[in-house]
Amino acid sequence: MKRFYKQASALPGADGHRVVLDGKPIRTPAKAELVLPTAALAELLAAEWEAQRDEIQPADMPLTQIASTAIDHVSAQREGVIGEVVRYAETDLLCYRAEEPAALAERQAQMWQPLLDWAAEAFEAPLQVTAGIVPARQPEPALRGVRRAVEGLSDMELTALATLTPGEVMAQVMLTDRRIETDPDDARRDAS
Repeated sequence: MKRFYKQASALPGADGHRVVLDGKPIRTPAKAELVLPTAALAELLAAEWEAQRDEIQPADMPLTQIASTAIDHVSAQREGVIGEVVRYAETDLLCYRAEEPAALAERQAQMWQPLLDWAAEAFEAPLQVTAGIVPARQPEPALRGVRRAVEGLSDMELTALATLTPGEVMAQVMLTDRRIETDPDDARRDAS
């Protein structure tokens, strides 16, 4: 679709913040008005729209996609999305460790165990760790703890979590709870 607007900007409103294109609020694919909970999020979405050139590329607007999904789908299917995230926790990548080489196993324990320890304490969700690819059956009380943590998220947070989650529920919950922050250089180093 061709870019049809001159300017994208964020505006506050009584019931939330909006992104407007030439003064007109944008809508989701289901035609709902896109109302955002914070000015900062509205500014980020406006920047995505402003960055579009001659052709609008939805793939280049991930925050707009997440916000639209939250409004159009997650708010109506919240329980199902929560169930999906809890199922991801059953196989959280932080619970699967290498046995060899020893340096990798040590690094995984050093980097990942504090995240699991935090989850165990904060959410009463002590997830079990295993070596290799042998499945670890997670205890029901731990999964109930994960569910309680996820139920406390807003629709926007839940949508972002479900979008980013496949594999690492607890790390994403900690990001959402602002228990850890990301640094791209650290993330690249830790992944290698």
